[in-house]
Amino acid sequence: MSERGPRSVSHSKVTLTQMMEVTDANVAGNVHGGVIMRLVDTAAALAAIKHSGGVALTVGIDEMSFLEPVQIGEVVVLRASVNDVGTTSMECGVRVEAEDPLTGVIRHVNSAYLVFVAVDEAGKPRPVPPLIAESDDERRRQREAKLRRERRIDHRQAIDLARSAKASRSDPSKT
Repeated sequence: MSERGPRSVSHSKVTLTQMMEVTDANVAGNVHGGVIMRLVDTAAALAAIKHSGGVALTVGIDEMSFLEPVQIGEVVVLRASVNDVGTTSMECGVRVEAEDPLTGVIRHVNSAYLVFVAVDEAGKPRPVPPLIAESDDERRRQREAKLRRERRIDHRQAIDLARSAKASRSDPSKT
């Protein structure tokens, strides 16, 4: 594990490149969405590991949008970086592009936001370094990540409230 001083977004940037092959195909003849999801998770995990300086585990996919199908033979380029951090968690954004290697045409085909938690040797959450957003684009991503975090927290609280209300209705001793 490395130092825990603040780190810039550029410190966590990762680029993965992979040609899509016949073994990546779904029944429609395009690249299977699960293949893209696995690559997205890998790219985001690498960004989280680089930022945190140690093991980081996926705890959720906040959002994943498949914009266009990827064709067999295209080269998929995934760009990932940390958008924002909490105490032990990080949101990583991934942009996926598909390039036709014959024509050079590049298409934006997928965007995703994943949440990771940094863990120590015992598998317990550990603190992550603060994030330094240097550009306007990085600051915008950080603001948007904070909004997604608020939405996740509100959603979790609403579910907990609904579950506790149901439990108290089904158990008269809790009223």
